[in-house]
Amino acid sequence: MAKISVSTLAKKKQAGEKITSLTAYDASFAKLFADNGVDAVLVGDSLGMVLQGSDDTLAVSIEDIAYHTRCVRAGSRDLFVIADMPFMTYNTVAASCENAAKLMRAGANMVKVEGGEWLHDSIRALTQQGVPVCGHLGLTPQSVHVFGGFKIQGRDQAQAQKMIADAQALEQAGAQLLVLECIPSALAKAITDAVSIPTIGIGAGNQTDGQILVMHDLVGISAGYIPKFSKNFLAETGNMPAAVQKFCEDVKSGAFPGPDHEFN
Repeated sequence: MAKISVSTLAKKKQAGEKITSLTAYDASFAKLFADNGVDAVLVGDSLGMVLQGSDDTLAVSIEDIAYHTRCVRAGSRDLFVIADMPFMTYNTVAASCENAAKLMRAGANMVKVEGGEWLHDSIRALTQQGVPVCGHLGLTPQSVHVFGGFKIQGRDQAQAQKMIADAQALEQAGAQLLVLECIPSALAKAITDAVSIPTIGIGAGNQTDGQILVMHDLVGISAGYIPKFSKNFLAETGNMPAAVQKFCEDVKSGAFPGPDHEFN
């Protein structure tokens, strides 16, 4: 596969070509995904739940993410690797820069932060220092206690309008990618239309510029709760490479996510 960059993803949006993305935490799966058509991987703080067995993502440290970023980078030189900034590692501009540097040195191409307009100064500082940034709106797992649980966001008009404004503010600050999680499909489309940067959906319908799934959901091995927006592609295909290929094909064709995987 050709080496993927920020400009590659931007061109995909401009061309109307869907972006395919999965979470990854080690070299073996990074290579599997690179070999079977995945454009980008996220070293997510979801590792706190799927690897460490926690109830949420809050205990994940910057050292955890840096370690797994190094592992993922070792599996593929060409994949576009996004690394999560964990809980309370970007609460100030100085902390944002210090911790983002650790992830970029570990092999990330971009860092991801959760939140809206309040991140403007940190995103501006990061991009000025050469760190590409991905925003994350909607159900932001690091705010689970504020939300009162893992709940759909943006269903009332005021919240929806605030989310659109936040998306535009993140782009204006310099963000080059945006994850939209667990929001109504119509709102995801409105945000996608309101910004020029690519949007990656998870539980946000199929009108975003791309899709991401937690890899454990892709192969049906998530412990406990199975999200509505997930699909077990391994059960459908019978082997791991075929499951990844089918995910990519269905995302690109618009077949996934379907009506059963979205929120109204």
